Amino acid sequence: MSTYRRVWLPGGTYFFTVNLLDRDTRLLVEHIDVLRVAFRLAQSARPFDPVAVVVLPEHLHCVWRLPRGDADNATRWRHIKSLFSRDLPPAERRCARRMSKGERGIWQRRYWEHLVRDERDLAAHVDYIHFNPVKHGYVTRVRDWPYSSFHRDVRRGDLPADWAGTFEGTGDFGERPTMLRARQSR
Repeated sequence: MSTYRRVWLPGGTYFFTVNLLDRDTRLLVEHIDVLRVAFRLAQSARPFDPVAVVVLPEHLHCVWRLPRGDADNATRWRHIKSLFSRDLPPAERRCARRMSKGERGIWQRRYWEHLVRDERDLAAHVDYIHFNPVKHGYVTRVRDWPYSSFHRDVRRGDLPADWAGTFEGTGDFGERPTMLRARQSR
């Protein structure tokens, strides 16, 4: 059995990447209202401050800050994932192991997390989140992707609406070559 090492810093700020099991689906944007409700309910049950969020068709990135004295990211993610999954009709394929555990086949079991170290690290991760739809080729301007906290930040006056300009190029942006080829072939 694998041993996963997590950083447990009460009151910490964390960056996450959370993926669907089937990376060829569009479940997250097709059911964005269900996902929003899941986030709100999880947040009311176990508070956290969403610093930045972007939802793409098959994965999402977010930065959130935990309350002082609290380091429990796992329960929050379990809550979000289960609330989202419960509201979707059972259409996905499931392996025997998932069925034996009563799991849906919607989410990858784990998530990637990074403890944000300082303000510079936070700014870099928030910028990464906002630029992610452009990076993946869904839009050429950050403001054109509707499922991003970028719009909240523009409304608050934290960022200009034309932040990052227009991107008319191609690039791998650190993606693994196989993932990049798969996206370009869509």
